[in-house]
Amino acid sequence: MLFFIFTIFILPKKYLKQSIQQTVLNAYHLRFSLILIIGVVLIHLIEVNVLDAITSALMKPDFTAMITLLEYDIVAGFSLLWTPASILFFVFIYIILYPFTLWYTPLYSIITIQKKALKTLAFSLLFLYLFALPFYLFFPVTNVYTHYNLPSALNTVIPQIETFFYTTTTQNNCFPSLHTAMSIIITRTIFITENKRFQYLGLFMMVTVIISVLYLSIHWIVDVIGGIIVALLALYLSEKTINWMNHHEST
Repeated sequence: MLFFIFTIFILPKKYLKQSIQQTVLNAYHLRFSLILIIGVVLIHLIEVNVLDAITSALMKPDFTAMITLLEYDIVAGFSLLWTPASILFFVFIYIILYPFTLWYTPLYSIITIQKKALKTLAFSLLFLYLFALPFYLFFPVTNVYTHYNLPSALNTVIPQIETFFYTTTTQNNCFPSLHTAMSIIITRTIFITENKRFQYLGLFMMVTVIISVLYLSIHWIVDVIGGIIVALLALYLSEKTINWMNHHEST
């Protein structure tokens, strides 16, 4: 349903009748960026489902206690403000809108042949993961609600959703916040497309995702700050890399 809503209100009309064959051809022309994105995603899944268990066993106890010395239980306190309506809204943002936007953005870039946008996303994702992976492996931090034995807001809205959710992340891959970093990178990617409606949606998604990871007692404040920093660094290096490539292609 979200796909049709996004397509109708965001995709320019001239692309609505584009054939699947043309979209596949566009993807072929943009294959370098797509291969890079797929490669990083595969590495992430290997980290989550294979490597994390090994390194987590070696790094016990984790570094959550260090974080609590800095923040105390500020984020855990947000659980006192939970209401059925607010939990439903922010779980929708976290579980549905964020991942959908994450995958719709490269699809939009393929359909509309947004070469720079897709390349920015690909290189930013690569640099982001190069920065984040050492922390995920060797600086494990348990999420807030697990550490404080709070109920899972995600399971409250969608029972057993965590069973699926934790195939793509782990309970101690908190620092830096990947949701925070990726929402910033995706929003920057969307702005390159110069689609106003898409830009408004990107800003809304970014702000609400960052609020949701705190309000739902998932990430620590330090995680969010770390996510912002690595996202900005990744975007900076991505821009530099793309400019360097363009310069060498033109000479």
